[in-house]
Amino acid sequence: MTDKRPGGRFYAHSTATPDRSDWQLLAEHLRSVADLAAGFAAVFDASGLAAPAGLLHDLGKYTDDFQRRIAGEAVRVDHATRGAMLAVERYGPLGHLIAYAIAGHHAGLANGLESGERTSLKDRLRGVGLPPLLPQWQEEIALPRDLGPLPFKQGGAGGPMFQAAFLARMLFSSLVDADYLDTEAFYDRAAGEGEPRERGALRALAAPALPALRDRLDDYLSAFSADSDINRIRADILAHVREQAACEPGMFSLTVPTGGGKTLASLAFALDHAIRHGLRRVIFVIPFTSIVEQNAAVFRRALGDLGESAVLEHHSAFVQPPPTRDDAERYQSQEKLKLAMENWDAPIVVTTAVQFFESLFAARPSQCRKLHNIAGSVVILDEAQTLPLKLLRPAVAAIDELARNYRSSVVLCTATQPALKAPEFVGGFERVRELAPEPPQLFRKLERVRVRHVGELDDEALAGHMRTQEQVLCIVNNRRHARAVFQDMADLPGARHLTTLMCASHRSKVLAEAREDLKSGRPCRLVSTSLIEAGVDVDFPLVLRAEAGLDSIAQAAGRCNREGRRDAAVSEVLVFSTANADWAPPPELKQFAQAAATVLRSHAADPLCPAAIETYFRELYWQKGESALDGGDLLGLLRRSRLDSLPLETLAAKFRMIDSVQMPVIVPYDDTARDALEALRYVEKSGGIARRLQPYLVQLPRQGFEALRQSGAIQPVAPERWGEQFMALTVMDLYSKDSGLSWDDPAFLRSESLLW
Repeated sequence: MTDKRPGGRFYAHSTATPDRSDWQLLAEHLRSVADLAAGFAAVFDASGLAAPAGLLHDLGKYTDDFQRRIAGEAVRVDHATRGAMLAVERYGPLGHLIAYAIAGHHAGLANGLESGERTSLKDRLRGVGLPPLLPQWQEEIALPRDLGPLPFKQGGAGGPMFQAAFLARMLFSSLVDADYLDTEAFYDRAAGEGEPRERGALRALAAPALPALRDRLDDYLSAFSADSDINRIRADILAHVREQAACEPGMFSLTVPTGGGKTLASLAFALDHAIRHGLRRVIFVIPFTSIVEQNAAVFRRALGDLGESAVLEHHSAFVQPPPTRDDAERYQSQEKLKLAMENWDAPIVVTTAVQFFESLFAARPSQCRKLHNIAGSVVILDEAQTLPLKLLRPAVAAIDELARNYRSSVVLCTATQPALKAPEFVGGFERVRELAPEPPQLFRKLERVRVRHVGELDDEALAGHMRTQEQVLCIVNNRRHARAVFQDMADLPGARHLTTLMCASHRSKVLAEAREDLKSGRPCRLVSTSLIEAGVDVDFPLVLRAEAGLDSIAQAAGRCNREGRRDAAVSEVLVFSTANADWAPPPELKQFAQAAATVLRSHAADPLCPAAIETYFRELYWQKGESALDGGDLLGLLRRSRLDSLPLETLAAKFRMIDSVQMPVIVPYDDTARDALEALRYVEKSGGIARRLQPYLVQLPRQGFEALRQSGAIQPVAPERWGEQFMALTVMDLYSKDSGLSWDDPAFLRSESLLW
């Protein structure tokens, strides 16, 4: 076979230039990716593993078949497996940790032994049908003699194979991000879009540094005055929390009653702590999609002129489906650079619990790319009690591992602290330091409401409460019930409805109007699903709450007398049950309510104090049983594994915080949304526009999404560029100013499915 490579050169990426003068040399790409990956992994002391992974990831391009393919011939080549094979041949059992990453750096992580959607690593390592490597690779690439020791301290909740799987995923992240960044830099240079990047430099270099952000936050906080009892308490909490920033990195809790200023106190601690200990960024993990934008806006406002460039919001909104094997090769082209993915290289990241935790167990390159940037960070788990019970034990193991071996400080931030400490919780946290000053006393000082159960209220009685009170909030457990209550009182002054069938921009408008009415003393009758319970800043004199878990009741109480302007004795949270089977909560929520009822009887005088909350969670975990807290037996699968049999793809498939697939629909609610949709028809990269469109999304189950698509009510925007990544509502008659998008499937309306 004639060598068609000019000068005997090997190439990694090509352009349209016929003489190949600007093509990327393969050895240059491998060394650059190795350097980048090693830099990323240095944070968790794994450079010795990441650098060889970078050198080997495209080793299969040292073949005649691939070099013919890159020159334009119609040849299909698996160029990832050869490097994985060599990793195991040269480095033995430990080589499997980088072999998973190398073999999967396009299509995703596979299982060690069992095939799933992807061929298992064991079968890949047989090398059937692979073209032979050309010997010149040994002249261009120098591999280290060994990989060194495992970089983690053994122990913790998950066991050694959990730790090995976690490390494999972190190495995969380092490799994938390094590969993407180097490839992106090459194509940017080829397109004349900038100077070549300094090797190892991150795109975040343009972002403001943490000390500058802290200066802006200090300026913002200095404008607050302790002009009331509650503001003096908030100031004391803030000062005490910031004093704890000198503590060594690890596990922390921040247990402060709702309305005690947790959001800004946690940001101040995170910046102080990160600067003191050389940590790199702050990541806020928020359970409710509906308030990610709200919290991000709070942070931007607090950080002044630096806020816009410092704060990155990352939802799971515009995630494309995983590539099939047939189009996996497309990741070698410029097409992969159009995917709207983030690698979390911003100083402050605000994301959802779904995005955060599912990424920690993921197998797809697009989800895992950002993981290495979690290492060396301060992670604030807002409303930590909302971790899903069916995945609680593996989630706790992941949190523990971040704090134990990845230089991360994790803060469990909530008014209703879950009982996750060892030994009471099996596999729980061994050392958690409280940041707040004496939480039991804080709760007594900040007591602003009375909670009592008023028995059963039918719809007529519930409507009666709403009619007799001019300012009242009613929170129910499903969308249909919320809609029914609203329709019964829609004729009343100040009647409003809040649901995730509204896009976030619409919800923000409804809340702004409600706040103005409350402040001005005008009637405000708001009925909502539970989306209002986490972090939404409203202050009602009366709250009605359908039976739920004690943590939900506590969150509802945070919307009552929030600023302490009224006497606690006349600021009530009335918990009620309903006999209407149509309004029944889903089975899991019913179990929460049963555990809450037990605690309400035993702590009737003070059902929201820390002791009552701890009793509630212990009761709930006992009712569920240890095995139900790891419903997919993820930890069991790993205990039965070896380095060559890690079930990485299976773990990703089993760790699903939302069972039903949610599909995003863009609502052209205002001119901003319409302008962004129009811009999608012309831009080359969609990431910035995707972020601008996030406040205009409504998530639907696949069934509803398909029904609207088949009817033509939603259509793809610029499909020739983006496929079906951006689906927009085209029939605005289906979108109501009172209730959002009309999707009337009863199973969907029965629950508030966008809690995560």
